[in-house]
Amino acid sequence: MNNLAISTKELTKIYGERKALNHAVFEVPMGTICGFVGPNGSGKTTTIRMLLGLISPSSGTATVLDENITHPEKYLPKVGALIEGPAFYPALSGRENLRVLADLGGYSVERVDELLVQVGLGDRGHSKFKTYSLGMKQRLGIAAALLPNPQLLILDEPTNGLDPSGIQEIRELLRTLAASGTTVFVSSHLLSELEMIAEYLVMLREGNVIFAGHTEDLLSAAQPIVIAKPEHAKDLDRLAEIAKASGHDSRVIGEELHIKGPAEWSPVLNRMAFEAGITLASIAAIRPTLEETFFEMTEEKK
Repeated sequence: MNNLAISTKELTKIYGERKALNHAVFEVPMGTICGFVGPNGSGKTTTIRMLLGLISPSSGTATVLDENITHPEKYLPKVGALIEGPAFYPALSGRENLRVLADLGGYSVERVDELLVQVGLGDRGHSKFKTYSLGMKQRLGIAAALLPNPQLLILDEPTNGLDPSGIQEIRELLRTLAASGTTVFVSSHLLSELEMIAEYLVMLREGNVIFAGHTEDLLSAAQPIVIAKPEHAKDLDRLAEIAKASGHDSRVIGEELHIKGPAEWSPVLNRMAFEAGITLASIAAIRPTLEETFFEMTEEKK
């Protein structure tokens, strides 16, 4: 087997006259957490459904765990998935639900208690599913996806609707799974979370892959921002004019001016502001977050 969990080559899905996915090319290395991001309608769910053999591509191809997606039966036993939220019997306990799924799937029921502990439900396995919080339901869903002891785990919005505590629990769980060798391919709109855990990213916009690679490479290539706050808010417009005259776009946010420019330009701006009679209360250069980079790359072009 090569070192790729997923590899797509010109993968395309067309519905009528609309291309839900357009010649997508990306790779997901084994043993990593790969974030899968894009606005609603960008093609994420379509891609996941093709990778799981639920729908067929219009053209192009892909491999999952070194097997072509035209033969999902060859790789699905080694893939776990949580798509569109978990579905369980409300009146059964978490443990009983997992035992039912293990029996149906032909998996070892001996792993059920181990998985409950792994997802942080060891002390609630006896409780009925209908008594679970949303975060507990999501964790039980991940436990169900782990029943086949998968090499690849595909999760679609696993933190959707969770409170900060629940999100942190899922984050730590995914880190633990990746550390144990499981490849995690996770679709999420919580970019601040992906920035903390995802080593790789695949970013879609209108069915097109606009970035695929190391998260750090994307962030490093993003345009830095210089944030300047004048002592007096009335000087914001004059400061923006100085930035524009130097070839830098800017926008006012609150009492600050956010200017696109390298960190080394900060002292230059400070000097020009001083020469113009503007006193700066603060000035700092920052690198955009993943969320800021995402919105800049995926915003609708006017």
